[in-house]
Amino acid sequence: MRNNSFEPKLCQFEVKRWLVVVGLVAATHLFFQSLMLPYGNALRSLLTVDDKILGGEAENFQLRVSTKKFEDSRLGDRVPSSASSSTSAMQDKSKIEFKTGNDILDAVIGGAKDQQSSSSNSEEEDMNEIAEFFGEGEDDDVSKLDESAHTDKTSIENMKEPENETVLEMAGKTRHGLSIEQIIKPDGNISADTNPKELKNGSLGEEVHRENIMLPLISSANIAYSKGLASDANTSASQVILPINVTSSQRNLSTLTNTTIIKKFRCDTPPKSVTLIDEMNRIFVRNRRASRSMVPRWPSICDQEILAAKLQIENAPVMRGDRELYAPIFRNMSTFKRSYELMERVLKVYVYKDGQKPIFHQPIMKGLYASEGWFMKLMENNKRFLVKDPKKAHLFYMPFSSRMLEYTLYVRNSHNRTNLRQHLKEYTEKIASKYPFWNRTGGSDHFLVACHDWAPYETRHHMERCIKALCNADVTVGFKIGRDVSLPETYVRSQRDPQRDLGGKPPSQRHILAFYAGSMHGYLRPILLKHWKDKDPSMKIFGRMPLGVASKMNYIQHMKSSKYCLCPKGYEVNSPRVVEAIFYECVPVIISDNFVPPLFDVLNWEAFSVIVAEKDIPNLKDILVSIPESKYLELQLAVRRAQRHFLWHAKPVKYDLFHMTLHSIWNNRVFQIKVKQGAPKSKTISGSELRRGV
Repeated sequence: MRNNSFEPKLCQFEVKRWLVVVGLVAATHLFFQSLMLPYGNALRSLLTVDDKILGGEAENFQLRVSTKKFEDSRLGDRVPSSASSSTSAMQDKSKIEFKTGNDILDAVIGGAKDQQSSSSNSEEEDMNEIAEFFGEGEDDDVSKLDESAHTDKTSIENMKEPENETVLEMAGKTRHGLSIEQIIKPDGNISADTNPKELKNGSLGEEVHRENIMLPLISSANIAYSKGLASDANTSASQVILPINVTSSQRNLSTLTNTTIIKKFRCDTPPKSVTLIDEMNRIFVRNRRASRSMVPRWPSICDQEILAAKLQIENAPVMRGDRELYAPIFRNMSTFKRSYELMERVLKVYVYKDGQKPIFHQPIMKGLYASEGWFMKLMENNKRFLVKDPKKAHLFYMPFSSRMLEYTLYVRNSHNRTNLRQHLKEYTEKIASKYPFWNRTGGSDHFLVACHDWAPYETRHHMERCIKALCNADVTVGFKIGRDVSLPETYVRSQRDPQRDLGGKPPSQRHILAFYAGSMHGYLRPILLKHWKDKDPSMKIFGRMPLGVASKMNYIQHMKSSKYCLCPKGYEVNSPRVVEAIFYECVPVIISDNFVPPLFDVLNWEAFSVIVAEKDIPNLKDILVSIPESKYLELQLAVRRAQRHFLWHAKPVKYDLFHMTLHSIWNNRVFQIKVKQGAPKSKTISGSELRRGV
């Protein structure tokens, strides 16, 4: 007979045995963990140190340790008080895993959030600082000084690093030794503590210059950190900080890894490929012959109107002269004028009302990135081109500010712009789901205007088929010649009077051969100074001039008194000096490989500028001197005649920069449009109807 009491006893024995086994495993795990945390590098030094081995080991560990526990076990009292207080407030944030040893080191050195209290400032003071900050230019070149610029005492050259600086302090600065305070306060307002100097586009997502400081590699834990304001679920490893300073003992231990971090920014090295101006012209002609936009999913009468306009532009009568336009500065003055007239009579634009301020519908009218702000304001207030019914629109405007996007969302020193791109991606998806127009053409009849250097990255993929008017018109980062528009980067010093100080001396009074003054942004400007600073009295080549109104006027007077104004690239290919030179009637000398000059689709830049390859900087004077005086006079005359096309007006006037930018967007759409073969024509528009504005 079976004993029924035996089975419960057996089950109890099995449960106890498994509890003992689990307890032993847990105790063993905790024992080895306690050994590895304080002596990780010491134990690891007994093994062969190899990048692949270290990387493989780090990938196998998926443990997480809280920030506070890590501080207690690794640092003790070595954590600065400011870092400790900020860390304790963040220890309940989301955790992030590092899969390689280099990920840990990148996060350690990549960026740290400097928590500074702004509670001592009143709300009124904050708003005053905000207004002053938005009024200043972002580039620290002397050409971007406003009347209030002398009040800003901070510059890259004046920032001095202490002799004994912790990793936390170093990580709180950009690669130029400059700290950019967090834009967004905990209450959601915009902070005015941001210094108006910033990292440029090429500095993010690329290799980074770093001091060879090696930290002990933690192999048994993937440590979780969080930035104070980057609390969303998409926070990546490059957005976290490590509140730690490096001691001499840690430096000694770190030498056991025998690893060196030597990386460079993309903007600090010459481009791998160069597209010269002649090749750009060939690409433009080739793209005009072959349309590249998406065929609309269903026909529209607006498509037929654009096709009718295209036919008239291609068959425009040849003009021998014009009272309003100066023919030499245009690729084809006849087709340009016909296209411009048709734009005025036909074009209708629908502006999306979606999107919240400050990223959307809030223009910045002053400073380095004022072009996108001026266009936004003038477009949204325009009665001639705007239409309330989107079914009647030929183009759709997505009015966001790339500058305000960076102000609002970028976590300083994080070296991560994923959340900026994600924000625009969600906006685009909302537009596509709410309206049918995006899906009809894949966005090829939509356009955006953005002047910040990061705009090519922020609009990549999800806005790829749009017409992009970009200041950063670099063919190596996705600028499409013949579809995209090279937006002039204009530095506006006065919102009330954007044409202040306009003009310059006549050619006979311009005694300086070439002039440049500015900060050493990027790799090219130091090369320029190396070859020409204090080398020739006719070549006035300087570094950064001191801040203040006097130096600003000195800079302007130099441009007004120079024959040629050098426009070398900075961090990116674009520079406001190109338009500044035209503003002061100085012939611009563009030194920037792969840069598509502004309004390239209609303007002939070889008629009013000199384009020099970067490799020819040592021969710069010979190139300029070899230009005959008669040729220089032609160039200078063309600069004066082209000036009207680069000016902003509070109320737009014919052929000004607002109309020229809108025309380039319209013109590129006209020559890109495709229709389905055999699609029924809803309406055929004659030339007489177009002339009547039908």
